[in-house]
Amino acid sequence: MTLDQGQKDTMGRNGQNATVGFVGLGTMGREMALNLLKAGYPVCAYDVRKEAIDDLVTQGATRAESPAEAARDSDIVISMLPDTPQVEEIVYGEGGLLTSPPRGLLLVDMSTISPVAVRRMHADLKAVGVEFLDAPVSGGPVGAKNATLSIMVGGDRDAFMRAEPFFQAMGATITHVGEAGAGQTVKLCNQLVCAINIQAICEALALGRASGVDLEQLRNVLLGGSAASWMLDKLGPAMIVGDTSAGFRIDLMLKDLRLVQEQALSLSVPLPGTALVTSQYVEARAHGEGTNGNQSLFRVYDRMTNQAAN
Repeated sequence: MTLDQGQKDTMGRNGQNATVGFVGLGTMGREMALNLLKAGYPVCAYDVRKEAIDDLVTQGATRAESPAEAARDSDIVISMLPDTPQVEEIVYGEGGLLTSPPRGLLLVDMSTISPVAVRRMHADLKAVGVEFLDAPVSGGPVGAKNATLSIMVGGDRDAFMRAEPFFQAMGATITHVGEAGAGQTVKLCNQLVCAINIQAICEALALGRASGVDLEQLRNVLLGGSAASWMLDKLGPAMIVGDTSAGFRIDLMLKDLRLVQEQALSLSVPLPGTALVTSQYVEARAHGEGTNGNQSLFRVYDRMTNQAAN
């Protein structure tokens, strides 16, 4: 039997399914690693939190005590980390992947980080023979759990084709968008739209509430017309009832908006709408909302209008 390229790419050196080293088992990473396990890939897992590793081991993964150990016997390493410094640490830090590369010489970072840092890491890893893809995701914890993430990938086309079968275990929409850093740029554009959309929903609900309109009815009407959006559908109910439980946190969106503004400033692109919503996220964090879910931006409007959430 002759294997097609996709089958070859998912087979390790021993002829079995390729081993995945997975670094970063937070809200998103845990679910993504579990979906790789469900797809039949052996996963060697690492996180700075021992309890996160323990949890995944009970699900069938093997334990790694460092990123280098996760990479040592892996055909591909996937990282899902909070911000640029954490990704740089696993690449450049002591025992990092620059000096202890995965045997398959392929690192895929699925965090949301600086495009400038991505291009630097891509060049430095390529110099030692390691392919690097930036592959940030959209879809939140629900998309991670259901393997329906949208994955936007930057980097060399051949490396993308090698990684694509693994992406298919985690996402439903997988797009190679260009060279190194392009994935992050597309993700930052995505976050810009999401944040301003959340702000628009907050303003509509604040106006409707002050006018005495039933907010659930308002939401249903908006969902039936041109104002409909994913954010209104998924986050609107939590805004209305004052549910602040975290899916995607205020702190993480603020980090993403910082990256958006850094990118825009470097290119002299004015983003006045983004600047305004960023200031509101800063206000939310200043009031202790940082670990709350994105829908908690509505609480900024509670304070500005001196009205409690219904």
